[in-house]
Amino acid sequence: MKMDTFRLADKLPSELNRRGFLKNSAVVLGAITVCNLGGLEEAPAAPNEKAQVYFTDDISVNGLLKIYAKVNQNITGKTAIKLHSGEPHGPNLLPIELITGLQATIPNSTIVECNVLYESPRQHTQSHLETLKINGFDFCPVDIMDAEGDAILPIFGTKELLAKWEDSPKRPFEDGTHLSEIAVGKNLLNYDSLLVYTHFKGHTMGGFGGSLKNIAIGCASGQVGKLQIHEKGWKGGKLFLERMVEAGKGISDHFGPRITYINVLKNISVDCDCDAHGKKPTCRDIGIVASTDILAIDKASIDLVYALPQTELKDIKERIETRNGLHQLEYMKLLRMGKEHYDLINLG
Repeated sequence: MKMDTFRLADKLPSELNRRGFLKNSAVVLGAITVCNLGGLEEAPAAPNEKAQVYFTDDISVNGLLKIYAKVNQNITGKTAIKLHSGEPHGPNLLPIELITGLQATIPNSTIVECNVLYESPRQHTQSHLETLKINGFDFCPVDIMDAEGDAILPIFGTKELLAKWEDSPKRPFEDGTHLSEIAVGKNLLNYDSLLVYTHFKGHTMGGFGGSLKNIAIGCASGQVGKLQIHEKGWKGGKLFLERMVEAGKGISDHFGPRITYINVLKNISVDCDCDAHGKKPTCRDIGIVASTDILAIDKASIDLVYALPQTELKDIKERIETRNGLHQLEYMKLLRMGKEHYDLINLG
């Protein structure tokens, strides 16, 4: 089957704005069981080149400030803090004092979100703002980025990847519609930098939600971009994950070096915060990781989870693997979105 790419220009009104894992990974934090992402073509890299991923088991404002200081060098100007607002009174939300303590230290910063596609108080701007207030996020400026419409970001590399493998019977991705553009909330273009503050947890369709999911689905506009990723019918599987990765690439490329990532591994339910009745976590809290490399941070988060005792790992691992969640990492590697090898640097 020939591969297709989804172009918004063919499907949407012209007034939309246009603008332009770990095989043999070494870690510093002792012995961690790592998941093998072998079998994929290696992106060219210098010998032994690794990303830096910082870790602390101190899940507090002090721990968060300490780890953010290691990755914030390029965060300047008007800064968007992308987090997941969650459903009203969500049972597994991160403690609000973490983000209040961090945001207070970031000049000219705003919490940003986009509306959702499914039926929810977060589907419409006014009730989404009310949800943010209910969940405690009204302590600083808040921007529902698609409140005034969409903007289109190009996704570089998808067409080239599809063309390279078009005649191969063993393509490492799925046949179907892939993305060459993604519709994001219009106001995303108002920001100079993006801090991706992520509650790492499971996800009903994605297997897990890390930094990639936070920006890919989270910055996609509610009625257009999210529909691009999900398509009608909300089918899961690898093709959905690949479109999610492609969307994430469009957003990460847009910010270039002015984007950084923090994953908080606490309250790790098998369910996302988009589930108003998410299941109670069955594994311990682990810590906080931070990096400027999106592939490395999500891979390190998976490795830390997979290092848990089997009794604690069972539920979250089942959720991840029954949804082919690790394919997020495989496809990020194919699109050369980061480094699969990393040093995990323990800050205590």
